[in-house]
Amino acid sequence: MAKKRVYQLARDYKISSEAMLSIIRELGFEIKSHMSVVDDQTVSSIEQKFQKEKEAVKEEYARKEKKLKEREEKEEVVVPFEPIRKTRETKLRRKEQLKKLEKKRLEVKKKLHFLVEKPERKVDKTEIEQSIKKTMASIDTSRRVKRYKRKLHPDQEGQEVEPTNVIRVSEYISVAELAKLMGVKPTEVISKCLELGFVATINQRLDLDSIETIALEFGFSIEPVKEIGLEEEEEVEREEDLKHRPPIITIMGHVDHGKTSLLDYIRKSNIIAGEFGGITQHIGAYEVEVPGGSITFLDTPGHAAFTSMRARGVQITDIVVLVIAADDSVMPQTIEAIDHARAAGVPIIVAINKMDLPQAKSEPIKSELSKLNLMPEEWGGSTIMVEISARTGMGVNKLLEMILLQAEMMELKANPNRRVLAVVVESEISRGRGATITVLVQKGTLRIGDPFVTGPYHGRVRAMFNERGKPVLESGPSTPVQVLGASGIPQAGDTFVVTEDEVEAREIANKRMRVKREQDIRQVKRASLSDVFEHIEEGKVKGLNLILKGDVGGSVEALSDTLEKISTSEVKVRVIHRGVGSINESDVILAAASDAIIIGFHVRPDLRARELAAREKVDIRLYDVIYEIQSNIKKALEGLLEPEITETISGTAEVKNVFKISGLGQVAGCMIQQGNIKRGEKVRVVREGVVVYEGIISSLRRFKDDVKDVASGLECGIKIENYNDVKEGDVLEAYEVKELARKLE
Repeated sequence: MAKKRVYQLARDYKISSEAMLSIIRELGFEIKSHMSVVDDQTVSSIEQKFQKEKEAVKEEYARKEKKLKEREEKEEVVVPFEPIRKTRETKLRRKEQLKKLEKKRLEVKKKLHFLVEKPERKVDKTEIEQSIKKTMASIDTSRRVKRYKRKLHPDQEGQEVEPTNVIRVSEYISVAELAKLMGVKPTEVISKCLELGFVATINQRLDLDSIETIALEFGFSIEPVKEIGLEEEEEVEREEDLKHRPPIITIMGHVDHGKTSLLDYIRKSNIIAGEFGGITQHIGAYEVEVPGGSITFLDTPGHAAFTSMRARGVQITDIVVLVIAADDSVMPQTIEAIDHARAAGVPIIVAINKMDLPQAKSEPIKSELSKLNLMPEEWGGSTIMVEISARTGMGVNKLLEMILLQAEMMELKANPNRRVLAVVVESEISRGRGATITVLVQKGTLRIGDPFVTGPYHGRVRAMFNERGKPVLESGPSTPVQVLGASGIPQAGDTFVVTEDEVEAREIANKRMRVKREQDIRQVKRASLSDVFEHIEEGKVKGLNLILKGDVGGSVEALSDTLEKISTSEVKVRVIHRGVGSINESDVILAAASDAIIIGFHVRPDLRARELAAREKVDIRLYDVIYEIQSNIKKALEGLLEPEITETISGTAEVKNVFKISGLGQVAGCMIQQGNIKRGEKVRVVREGVVVYEGIISSLRRFKDDVKDVASGLECGIKIENYNDVKEGDVLEAYEVKELARKLE
């Protein structure tokens, strides 16, 4: 059953949110506001309450009907005994009384008709709605907001249809902006907010749930705008304006299956030399000229840590080239890449790599892929599979031909003469250049001097460079280019839009920054008494606070997602801040205040930050390979886990006799039944199968000698520390408790 909020439940029962809140609190359930979610138990209790009220109304109605009938029968019985000659006044008086009773009965029936189950009859729907509104208005004395009903407009056939009343809104718009969109006065929206149980001012910004609630009260439904500044981007392109564009190819696959080696051979350069451990840890966008045309390649990291980066690569790509090593098999990350491609509706071309190795076999790979619904063309399927060797170049030309053939069949086109719409592939801070953004142009042509907005930042294109660092003057569709001139570092995957002028770009960026600031503020959760109580009940979850700084935004974002996935129900990783650039004093101050560890990925702290960290004793860890970060963070979390406690019974003894020694207390004369019992061990006294005491063996003797331990089959005297109630027949169990370090699964 889908969960419902209080205001939705109130709407189902046709009462106000305040009335529903009062009912829920009367039933004994804790509820905060009209936006709170009610569980199945609360819904069931409310339904039972209304059912009881309905039954009570039925009984009251039946009682009054019965009373009325009895009164009528009584009057009918009295009539024959009255004198034959009745005056006209007596008849009129009796008729008036009957009319009053009938009128009163109809009024009661009319007021309570919405709670009484009536027999089914054919009535006018409009009449029912008007009757319900009139009845609810007479019951609910709260002030109702006047609603403005839009006029109907005729459609093309001349018939009148009602408009959908859909308004497009962005999150965190103010009360005044919402009132303007709905065509009502701001005071009416404020009044509605008060009715719904929360106070709002004309300039207060509302979250999406509150906006939806208020809009529904005024008869509107909302359509959230994905991103401010993109409302008018969905324009219809004319066929004559569209031109052919190069395909955008994303290379995916498992780690060490040869993705970067393949791209390295195609570009005739050494990309791997720039990656630590031969592992791709950044997103790269490269444009390659081949005999059949131009192709844009996106090289995404292949290991599990960069799942989100691979998913982002699929969203902006046309074709996925899935690289699988012939000397290996289909790995979990290969299946994950297939799922991403299918979710985006992108065609897949399989490149079976390392065919130059003697142990290489392509048939098992094809068989495994066929089970994943990737049937090779030679087997009667539709998936293109090419056997290649990225080291020798075998089959690479055929792969490029298949890519161009697939792109030709897809008829990829874009309009180069419209406003630019692009996607941020990567962003970083370069020494001497400042903010450097790698963008992939999707529509339009980007030129030097164009004002733009990307994420919550704006700027003007000061310079552009291709992937080899050569300056370019313009960049068309499907072309990757590095752009200088942004006011900040956007996140990988953000849109990049060219505006009419810098004023418009600044306005859009300010609105987005305002939304981002509201989101950041509302994410800060302050502790309350109820939270403290929950922590005491459930046991406070231990956590490891981290501050992540990296050289590029995509790596930091993916690293954050990876580390947070290591969290369990007992220990959690909390990334309280992440950013691009070197580690500075602000990062150290934040780490000192929040007891966090600073992780630097391909970046280092400056001199002041290093000195402040030494003074504040803030731990700064620097890494170049992501596997080391995962391993160290995992070990740190394992240290926060509560140890696993194991208990081992070392020996048992039966009490044969009890001796009382003055100045010492009770001493149990025992026979060791099993194992060894040692002095200083923990012991529990078991009487008739029930543990009556747990303590420590303070003294252990054989005859008159103090001994350290007594073996099985021997007699001894045992004194339990601070316990003098041992009885004959008791069993003493000596045990050891060991704490074992736990591992994360």
